[in-house]
Amino acid sequence: MTLREAVRHLRSRELDCTISRETLDGKARLFVECVEHGFTPLRGEIMAAYYVAETAAAAEAYARGLITGEELRQKELDLARIVTS
Repeated sequence: MTLREAVRHLRSRELDCTISRETLDGKARLFVECVEHGFTPLRGEIMAAYYVAETAAAAEAYARGLITGEELRQKELDLARIVTS
């Protein structure tokens, strides 16, 4: 089952999807990119979920003043490198 199918399934049962459309679209694009880089679909899904979770955590840490803007940018670069390598 793909992420999009899972979301459709949740919506068909009137369950709320707790992630924004932008996040969902970004995760779907990242999943496709992972598969295009040779990851299996399952690993692509795991890597996309990992990227989204780590990016959100870093953004929240920045918003709370726990990390600097430079640390946030470095975290984003590191994540992109991990996912696309």
